Amino acid sequence: MKAAIKQVNVGKASVVVGRTLSGPPGEPDRARPTVPLAEKSQLAAALAGGRFATIVELLPPKGFVGDAIIDQARALKIRGVDVVNIPDGPRGPRMSALALAVLVQQKAAIETVLQFSCRDRNLLGMQSDLLGAHAMGIRNVVVVTGNARMVGDYPDATAVYDVDAVGLTNVITRLNQGLDVGGQSIGTPTAFHIGVRVNPGAESLDAEVRRFEYKVEAGAEFAVTRPVFDAGTFERLYRRIESCGIPILAGVWPFESLIDAEFMANEVPGVRVPDQVLERMRQASDAEAAAQGIAIARETVNAIRGMVQGVHIAAPGGRIDAALAVLDGIAASA
Repeated sequence: MKAAIKQVNVGKASVVVGRTLSGPPGEPDRARPTVPLAEKSQLAAALAGGRFATIVELLPPKGFVGDAIIDQARALKIRGVDVVNIPDGPRGPRMSALALAVLVQQKAAIETVLQFSCRDRNLLGMQSDLLGAHAMGIRNVVVVTGNARMVGDYPDATAVYDVDAVGLTNVITRLNQGLDVGGQSIGTPTAFHIGVRVNPGAESLDAEVRRFEYKVEAGAEFAVTRPVFDAGTFERLYRRIESCGIPILAGVWPFESLIDAEFMANEVPGVRVPDQVLERMRQASDAEAAAQGIAIARETVNAIRGMVQGVHIAAPGGRIDAALAVLDGIAASA
């Protein structure tokens, strides 16, 4: 310390490493130039270029072995899927979504979208995890507030909710400007491609549109809808949010059975399954149910294809064949 102090030139202002422009003591650091949208990720480049993007969701395993998921990701890449989405904490303890996203990118060589929930981490933990994710190559994130634990298998587990999806979108936007939530410099800005969720089946469409607008104002760059099962439900929302100007990707869930359809209709908050869709699933035999679910998903996407910039398809029960069948039907009819 003595040797370092002797080298200080008291007569000149010192430069603080890591700041873009130093201000008076105690004044927050100023933002650095952000990374252009098209340079953030392959998904960002596709959406910025107007190309129809395809995303398939893969659930993290309940244990720590992710080999089967990585094999599925490789198969999706071979079939031309652009991105794999990894959901965060779906209804119970599973492998970390961040860990799996990194493994998939490293071992399957396909880009991922990391779903990032506000439920289970405080604000400091979220910033640390995001910086770690960026350091390990994750660029696409979809921010969600997160369902209450009473929805899953562990209703007594506590939730944090320091911020909601709007607040976390603001946090990531600041990281992209080279600042933490307190306005202090983090050095080189991150280059996250920020996604959010929007729900066409919301009970109060006015409230849903208002929250979506807040997310866009906070820095959202693309949106993925909750599962859509008919064109009319999507169009009702699309007319209200089209002017926001960010790409919309339609969420699709191909039913695998009548039980799956009824569970989605009655037990999943915020999802609307029209009566006519349920009736189609009821009329299908057990052997025909999965094919009927795929047909409904295909018809829905094809009906709204001109309004969306991509599709996000779930793979219920890890059945990537169902997701690929939906994609094949979209491509065949395009």
